[in-house]
Amino acid sequence: MIAWGDAGPIREALAHLAEHGWARLGRVATPDVLAALRARCDDLMLGRVQVDGLFFQPDSPSGDYADLAFGRGWTGPSLGYRKLEKLELDDLFRALVAAPRFEQIARAAIPGDIAIYRAAVFAKAAGGGTELPWHQDGGRFWGVDRDPTLQVWLALDDVPSESGCVEVLPGSHTGGLATPDGGNVPAALVAAAGADTRALALPAVAGEVILLHNHTWHRSRRNATSRPRRAVTICYMSADTRCLRTRRPPRAFHRPFAGSAAG
Repeated sequence: MIAWGDAGPIREALAHLAEHGWARLGRVATPDVLAALRARCDDLMLGRVQVDGLFFQPDSPSGDYADLAFGRGWTGPSLGYRKLEKLELDDLFRALVAAPRFEQIARAAIPGDIAIYRAAVFAKAAGGGTELPWHQDGGRFWGVDRDPTLQVWLALDDVPSESGCVEVLPGSHTGGLATPDGGNVPAALVAAAGADTRALALPAVAGEVILLHNHTWHRSRRNATSRPRRAVTICYMSADTRCLRTRRPPRAFHRPFAGSAAG
């Protein structure tokens, strides 16, 4: 069901990732795959397909990240969800997470058995969406005994700058976490780093893959176009990673390549 074109030189991309905190891998998903994934996004958001355990988060009405509501989950049929998480529970997206090209990337970057921290769709509805401030994907907020360092970002739609493409602060991953908690970078540190003037926009075409280091500062604006902006983000990590939460049972992380040979 999942077909792939040429993913480009993985070794060179990983070297660029290590130095700059991001890298392009070119267009790897075929049009039929993209069409199926976009249709599944719509079906899930509109309730035409229901998957037990899938996590939903609606956009904030104002577009301000500070106004996001947490813990509401599914609120009814809408194309205004900003995040669909636990995609490994859906058969079509589970196949994407385990795609051979992604396995090649993950095995080239991570020794031993591999799990995922999360697989999610991040979406910005046409003419809307939520503005994400500068942040890092790690720290105590993530609740694991080590921070993952590899995220594979796949554009499902064309993502020009005006649709809210990912913006990064190149090289920011080399400084580690801005705060022990991770997540949003404090405004004072953003100003001290000159992040707003040094930001590098990473527009993408549908089917293109961008690699991100979890500690790279990144953000995205609202979608000012008349088309939706959707992307899949998969965070791969060592299967030795352990969940540290204590208020609920620790998470068991999905191993997408179980049974396949390392290569």
